[in-house]
Amino acid sequence: AAWDGYMKSGQAHGLELKAGLSSASNSAGYVVPPETERAIERRLMAGSPMREIATVRTVGSGVFRKPVSTAGVQAGWVAETAARPETDPATLALLEFSSADLYACPAATQSLLDDALIDLDEWLAAEVEDAFAAQETAAFVSGDGVNKPKGFLAYATATEGTQTWGQIGTVASGAAGAFASASPVDKLIDLIYAPKAQYRPNGRFVMNRRTVSAVRKFKDADGNYVWSPATRPGETASLLGYPVTEIETMPDVAANSLSIAFGDFARGYLIVDRAGVRVLRDPYSAKPYVLFYTTKRVGGGVQNFDAIKLMKFAAS
Repeated sequence: AAWDGYMKSGQAHGLELKAGLSSASNSAGYVVPPETERAIERRLMAGSPMREIATVRTVGSGVFRKPVSTAGVQAGWVAETAARPETDPATLALLEFSSADLYACPAATQSLLDDALIDLDEWLAAEVEDAFAAQETAAFVSGDGVNKPKGFLAYATATEGTQTWGQIGTVASGAAGAFASASPVDKLIDLIYAPKAQYRPNGRFVMNRRTVSAVRKFKDADGNYVWSPATRPGETASLLGYPVTEIETMPDVAANSLSIAFGDFARGYLIVDRAGVRVLRDPYSAKPYVLFYTTKRVGGGVQNFDAIKLMKFAAS
């Protein structure tokens, strides 16, 4: 009831105030009810393809720190009565995922807000869905990590087999800025088997629609298409037996581009949501419209560099 009153008339009794919503002024915002936050998250999950395939974690702080083991605990075989030499401990690295502000500013008329039949929670979630989803997806793929999540294409890369911790392995397509003229499917098979066996059962391809258009035309030695379209609503098309996720912000095929990714994105990429969505009601800046300056904090980055591999469109 308090939230409904704030949205319609600006009455803020019973709401939690958060200072510093806008760095440009001394304005403050109000934390939305859990129901509204869940409505926004539900719509983002449906509208953002990266949220469908990556791990999403809600945290209570601005920075999420995750220790990972880059080299496991050493072990060895010994005789029953032989001495047990001390083994080397695990080597740990600390990954940090900081949250950055993502905002949108939908507008409404006062007559819309006064309409008793309008579900204002769903209206707000629908208004910010497209803006949030588009910005998030672009950042999760290629964001530089400055005031935004770091995309998996923004990390250092190296030829598969030569990469070190913090680098993502690449497989060459066999031609500069194109697929190999002979047996291009073989390079896709190489990409599938670049990750270790434990990452392949949940592996998937990620590419944009123009790359999909090219890959769909590939055939095997018997003339059969290697692409299997979805046969029922809600199913996902597959390539060589693995599902394909279309993400428009993946780069087009070009010289040295990283246009195809493959791997277990649930284990490879982490999305961090800072708990709480805040809204500042502004009836003054765009009269007669009422603006709702809505912000949420989101971070993201690669959490397992072995789980994601990339195809580099180069001869080698």
